[in-house]
This record gives sequence, C-alpha cells and structure tokens, in this order.
Amino acid sequence: MKQFRYAVVILVLLLSACAGATPSPTAAPSAPTPAVSTPTAPPATPTTPPRPIRIGLSVPLTGDLAIAGTKHRDGYLLCVDLINQKGGLLGRPVELIVQDNRSDNEVTVAQYERFINVDKVDLLLGTFASRLNFAASAVAEKAGYVYPIPSGGALRIWERGFKYIFYFQQNAVEYIGNAPLRALIAYRDKGIIPAEDFPKTAAVVHADEFFGNAIANGLLGGKVQIPGTDKVIDLAPGFLAQAGIQVVFTQKWPEGFTDWLTLANAIKASNPDLVMIAGASPDDTIQLVRALKTVGANPKMIYSAQGTQIEFKEALGDAVNGIIIHASWHPLVPYVGLLAGEPFSNQDFIQAFKAKYGREPDEDEAIPFAVCQGLEQAVRAVGSTDNKAIRDWLASRTKDNPVKTIMGDFYWDERGLPIGRDYLVTQWQNGELKFVYPIGEFQGVVDLVWPRPQW
Repeated sequence: MKQFRYAVVILVLLLSACAGATPSPTAAPSAPTPAVSTPTAPPATPTTPPRPIRIGLSVPLTGDLAIAGTKHRDGYLLCVDLINQKGGLLGRPVELIVQDNRSDNEVTVAQYERFINVDKVDLLLGTFASRLNFAASAVAEKAGYVYPIPSGGALRIWERGFKYIFYFQQNAVEYIGNAPLRALIAYRDKGIIPAEDFPKTAAVVHADEFFGNAIANGLLGGKVQIPGTDKVIDLAPGFLAQAGIQVVFTQKWPEGFTDWLTLANAIKASNPDLVMIAGASPDDTIQLVRALKTVGANPKMIYSAQGTQIEFKEALGDAVNGIIIHASWHPLVPYVGLLAGEPFSNQDFIQAFKAKYGREPDEDEAIPFAVCQGLEQAVRAVGSTDNKAIRDWLASRTKDNPVKTIMGDFYWDERGLPIGRDYLVTQWQNGELKFVYPIGEFQGVVDLVWPRPQW
C-alpha cells in the first residue's frame, strides 16, 4: 500500500509540474495565423491563335476548263503554303478557301458573292478563263475588293473602267497573236525561214467565246464592243495583214462542238501555210490537232493559243512536235521576285513545286503563283488587308518600284493592264517545250524548227 501511495504522489507531482511549465516556442505548436496573400503570376490561360487571313478562290476543277483550273489551284496553294511556312502574313496564318465553279459562269458569280457577303473573306484571288473572270470581276468591283487576274485578258474585261482589277500576264488577249507572227518574222530575218518560204496564207479557227474571239479579232482586225458602254475598239487591219499574210479560211466553233473531222477537212481544203488555233482550253485544241493529223492536213506551221501543259504533249504524242505556242512563263527565264519580304526566284519556285507535287510546273501553275506573290507584297506593304489601301498601292507601282514575281516585274496602266511586257514564244521539239523567242534575250533560247515535222 505504501508503494502505491508513493506512486500516486509522484504521478501527481509530475502532472502539476507539466501544468505549470512555460511552453517552449520550438516544442509547442504555433498558434494559427491568418493567411497572407503573396504576389504571384496569374494562372496560365490558353493563348488565342491569331485569326487567319482568309482568301476566297473559285476555280474550275471540273468541266471543260478543268485541266488549267486545277493547275491554277495548285499554283495558288503552293504560294500560300510557302507564306505560312515563313510565318504567315502580318503575323497571321493564311487560309485559302477553294470552291469548284464547274467551269460555269453563274456558279462562279454565286461563289464570289458568298465569299464576300457570307464568308466575309479578307481577300480574293482571280480564277481561270476570260469568260469566268469577266463575270467575277464585276462582283468584286461592286464590293470594293481587289481582284488580281491570272488568266483573262480580253479587252471586254479591261475597258469597263474598273479600278480594282490587275492583270498578271503580258497584255490583253487581242494582242497575243502578234507574238508568234513577230517570232516568224524574226526567224525570217535571221535566215532560219527562207524569205521565199515565209507563210503567205493562213487559216484562223477559234472557240466562240471570250478568249478565242479576242485572239481572232487581233489577228483578223475585228472590232471589239465593250459591254455596258458605247466604246468600240477597232483592231484593223489585223496582225496577219500587217505581216503580209492572206487569210484564206476562218471558222469558229461553239461550246460543246464535236465535229472536229469536218473542221479539219475544211482547213485542209483551204491549203494554208499557217494554221492559227485559238481554243478555249487545251482539250478542244487536242481534238482539233488529232483531227488535222487524221485527215493529213500538213501546214508549214501550226500556232496554238493553248498547249504548254504536259497533258497536251501526253495526249498528242509525236503530233505535238513543231507546234508553236505563246507563253507568259518559261522555266529558263531567270526572274527573281519576292515572297515574305525575301528574294524568291523562278528557280526557287520550280524546286518548291517539285518538292510539293513531285512533277515539273508549267505556266498554268506559275501564273497564279505570281498573282499570289503580288497580292502578298501589297498586303505586307500596306500592313493590312484593307482592299482600298491594297488597290491604291498596286495602282501606284512604277517601272522603278514594281511588284516583283517569278514572271518578272509588274506595274499597270489605269485599266489594270501591265506596261512594258511582251509574250514569249515556245515550240514543242522532240517532245520538249523549247524556248524560241525573243531571240538572244535570255539564256536557253534555241532556234525555231521550220517547217514543222510532217505527220
């Protein structure tokens, strides 16, 4: 019992000592303190990507203009891809909205109206073919959108007093026919074509539409009535008459024409030295050349307004040899343009095209690429997508301060037609498209083959 009492006393003493002791600041828990806010970075929020610069393009991917239309799309797409690879435009990515207009005027108009009024695109790019661009350019002009045109040089487009259209080839279509004739004259003067063998007679056949009619008017000296105006442009006497060549046969064919053998026989019966073909697309020209071969028509020379495309050669085989074709672009021309503010040459374009598509480009891809270059330079120069400012900048270009492209320098007259540019002339020789004119201006020009090989 005594031991128990001692244990109790000791326990009581220990408890008393603990109760009266002062707590150590390190041994005892700290009293709770109010939370103090410390400056910290705000929580991370997702960065909103910049809104793309949206560009509308209606182009014929099906229908009778599909070969060239598809190539135009590819040229535009390459340009947009390269711009985006270089950081975009004005710090924003570029988005190309492509619609197939099925080679139809009404569809083309509807699609450009939708681009402007529904999609609210920032910019527009022109389509392929005069007849489609005639209609589409009126939509763009009314809305105050710049409308750069890759293919569509008929004077009926350019004499309407429009302010927002700019052409990215050499000249109005009516003047195209002068280029192959000047080339023939140059080779006569050089002695390649004997003076006594120079063409004395010609047949002119063409599609009954904007492009074909325009070339024929220039060759034959016709009159051009400008729609919506009282203006009539008289092209008399015509380039053939100026060259001293007599026209012995003319005929135009309507859309959907199929009686190529009858037309070929009529050409053969007229026995021209020179046949000049102004088709609306490579397709109709292919059909006519096949028919000429079938009936055994063998003029000394054939000029075609279509046919620089590899598909032309693939469709015609050896029949293509000797045909001459005007051109706006050729791989051997050493022009240096600009892209993303940096030099970008014709050879750069060819290499980039082959890397993307695995094939060689032709002018139906080079021309729209140059259009895209020009529009990109304008946007970069004015620092915005304001179409009025872009229009004013393009219209103010000069010989000393031009738009610079893989097709050379561009500046325009008040109509939007280029100043100081001339068409090239090419010829199919042994299955290759050779550069034959102008003589001596660029490296790589070869002599014209005269007369063309017989079938």
